[in-house]
Amino acid sequence: MSVSEPVLLSAAEVEAALEALADLVTDAELGRWRTANLGRKSRLSLALRSLGRRPVEERAAAGRFLNQAKGKLERGFRDRRAALKAERTRALRPLDVSLPGRPLPRGGLHPITLTERAVVAAFASMGFHVIEGPEVETEYYNFEALRIPADHPAREAMDTFYLEGAEETPLLLRTHTSPNQIRFMERQTPPIRVIAPGRTYRNEATDATHEWMITQTEVLAVDEGLTLAHLKGALYEFARRMFGEDRTIRFRCDYFPFVEPGVEVAVSSPRGWIEILGAGMVHPEILRNMGYDPEIYTGFAAGLGVERIAMLRYGIRDIRRFYENDLRFLRQF
Repeated sequence: MSVSEPVLLSAAEVEAALEALADLVTDAELGRWRTANLGRKSRLSLALRSLGRRPVEERAAAGRFLNQAKGKLERGFRDRRAALKAERTRALRPLDVSLPGRPLPRGGLHPITLTERAVVAAFASMGFHVIEGPEVETEYYNFEALRIPADHPAREAMDTFYLEGAEETPLLLRTHTSPNQIRFMERQTPPIRVIAPGRTYRNEATDATHEWMITQTEVLAVDEGLTLAHLKGALYEFARRMFGEDRTIRFRCDYFPFVEPGVEVAVSSPRGWIEILGAGMVHPEILRNMGYDPEIYTGFAAGLGVERIAMLRYGIRDIRRFYENDLRFLRQF
């Protein structure tokens, strides 16, 4: 057939296609039939598109025939699909309405949510209130305002998820919730007592104790006369509320760019001391940059991973269990 010749479709071909529908029993077979007889490359579609190449006196009659054929094929397809659906419905086990009702399964809060709420409640009892902020941050709020210089390892792409298409002002997924504290201090004056819970993201190799996404809670207090003794008292009270009276807490010197001095805090466990958070006195440079006089105001800060707290509270040894979506695991909480 040359390109200039019109595509023809006979009534016999239409009837043969309709008869073939009776032998189809699966959705896949129905789909193939529809493509072959009603698709863009089917003889029906080609014949409709080639109507303009027919003699003028034949076009009206041919157009009516092809439109009628299309209607028959579409109705046949719909009827066969409905018939197959009805057959599957009849094949289902009948519903016995005399059976006693079954209660719908109840959902529950995720163990991380439960732990986060417990952490918030512990600090709320000491006068702290919750603040929130964006998960997509700038380098200034995530690093520079917290005294993390450009050559710090955390600034490298191997630790931080940077967003594409933001070369002039690089954007990233926050690596901690400390930027919320900076944003809050820019707008408020002391006294300040806030906690900043939320999801954070780091390019970590996932294993039993590391995940690329974790939930953090950052703690900040700024006021006149705050000392390391106030920080220790707040964290002792937090540990007592989270782990019970029998747990002891240990402070050891550590370094963090945004505090001076800095401490590592660990709690006792049957397996020995386990680190739960880092803390320290807010660095005077940060206070000065926020417009606070470090000769008048001092502050303390702490940052903890909620997953680590949950693992200690519930005796879980693999952080990956929290995000496997295994209902057998989640129903235990």
